[in-house]
Amino acid sequence: MSRSLRADAQANYDRLMEAAARVFAQEGSDTSLKAVAAEAGVGIGTLYRRFPTREDLIEAVYRNETERLCASVPRLLEANEAVAALKAWMESFVDYMLTKQGMADALPSILATREGLRLHSREGLHEAIAALIEAGIAAESLRRDAVADDVLMALGGITLITGHERQRDLASRLITLLLDGLAPDRGASQAKA
Repeated sequence: MSRSLRADAQANYDRLMEAAARVFAQEGSDTSLKAVAAEAGVGIGTLYRRFPTREDLIEAVYRNETERLCASVPRLLEANEAVAALKAWMESFVDYMLTKQGMADALPSILATREGLRLHSREGLHEAIAALIEAGIAAESLRRDAVADDVLMALGGITLITGHERQRDLASRLITLLLDGLAPDRGASQAKA
């Protein structure tokens, strides 16, 4: 958010973001805005004061979810070893993509008309995963040739293959396989020693 809100207004905003992300992921972006307001525990007038159009709400949810995912990196690295932090972030990325897929019908036109939104998201996600990979390389728990764009592309592929909540377990298994492929080759490093 660009400007400060009163505590109650911020709480309403936060509830709307959480509820809209959940509802869009489950029901799609065409769901009733009354249902979003009800899920958030606010009146429809509160929703429309903050978000005059459905597109405004979808854009806000997309921005919020992207920023939340990117902002989680320092906390994950502080609480976990590098690979565990990367795995947790990847799992959160899958959830992020499920929300984004729930808004898939509306997002292309929003991304096309809201200047800089797509680039801002890509840059943020790239920086987030790059920080996680750099931490893993520094800890010698990820291979030195791991590249953020490649890993993000592979993770994107996982989300395309497992694009529904009923395949969430498959996404986790594929993330584990991806992480196994990012592990340093212990045999090669021991042979050089």
